Amino acid sequence: MGTVAIMVRMLAAPTGAAVDLDVLLASHLKRGLQTTVLETRTATVVFDTGDGGEWTIDIGAGRGRARRGGATRPTLRVTARPQVLADIVQARTSGVNAFLAGDLTVRGDLALALQLDGLFTGDVTREVTHPRAFSIDAMGIRTSYLEAGPPDAPPVLLLHGLGATNASLLPVLADLAVDHRVLAPDLPGFGASAAPSAAYNPAWFAAWVEAFQVATRSRGAVLVGNSLGGRVALEAGLTHPRSVRGLVLLTPSPAFVRLRQWVPLVRLSPPELARLPLPQLTHRMVVEGIRIMFSEPDRLPRQWYDAAADEARRVLRKPGHRVAFFSCARQIYLEDAYGKRGFWQRLPGLQPPALFLWGDRDRLVPSSFARHVAAALPQAGQVVLEDCGHVPQFEHPAETMAMIRGYLEQL
Repeated sequence: MGTVAIMVRMLAAPTGAAVDLDVLLASHLKRGLQTTVLETRTATVVFDTGDGGEWTIDIGAGRGRARRGGATRPTLRVTARPQVLADIVQARTSGVNAFLAGDLTVRGDLALALQLDGLFTGDVTREVTHPRAFSIDAMGIRTSYLEAGPPDAPPVLLLHGLGATNASLLPVLADLAVDHRVLAPDLPGFGASAAPSAAYNPAWFAAWVEAFQVATRSRGAVLVGNSLGGRVALEAGLTHPRSVRGLVLLTPSPAFVRLRQWVPLVRLSPPELARLPLPQLTHRMVVEGIRIMFSEPDRLPRQWYDAAADEARRVLRKPGHRVAFFSCARQIYLEDAYGKRGFWQRLPGLQPPALFLWGDRDRLVPSSFARHVAAALPQAGQVVLEDCGHVPQFEHPAETMAMIRGYLEQL
């Protein structure tokens, strides 16, 4: 048997019948992609068993065509054992769960991988915990998002951080989808969402959150935000409290109290300069940049860094998304801490209950912000996680999810 034959060897189906991977993939592609988020995509996806066996799907014109063999420069490469791939295609497990378990690796277009994951659920409505990809207009902005969980369960909205995508909150989505309706959008200007010319300040993002909740019928959701997403969640709670049931803030990025000496210079730096070509960001450079966000970077497997770095480089190749990135970074630094519209002056007016989680070894948002939150919101819950950096949902997933679930139960 050749390597391709090894990949498509006979696998046990749920009914006990013999089914091979060719048949499984073909059954999902024959219906076409016209009613999915992939209907306008053009891409080449390689499924790789890791032992030399490869299988390629060519996507275009609302159709998917499968063939044996590989491709020289695929849009996406998914690597896993044949049994794992078969389980995903048959909706026995999701690609997200396989990725988080270390049974599957992704290189290339991570957003496309998440969109394909939802394709394989097909009409299997019982698999409500599997993320499904959608696209809607919110405030006139084409917004890509994942949804998982029972549609009639309490809604939870996940908001990612600067330079990230909804993939950065996959551990939260996978856990809460068991008993919550979880929505994880790519913020405007990030991931697979559009990048309009806009202010990209907290007030603008909060208006977009309200529009997104109206469009998805998720008003009254608990907002879970990491870094920039935490600041956006806070602004949504301040400006649209009736739409927000509660807030979980994972190392949110509040207004800087110190290190304000560079404000005049930053004000003179228009984010539109980011439309100019940037120096080449190598894969290694981006991986190293991501690693500094963690207290102990080696806690995470290398393949997670590779997937995140591929996605960051792919998104930042687009001029509009580069402008969005620098606009957000600029706004985070320039936001007034005090004064009539200062963040810390307004924070005591927050109505929804909130839980703040900080990392004691966070190099981006120091846990010392906790004392400012305590002064402004003495009623808010706060926890400083030990030996933790900026992304607790990946560095300490079990502990982080235990706290999130405890908070949701109290609500």
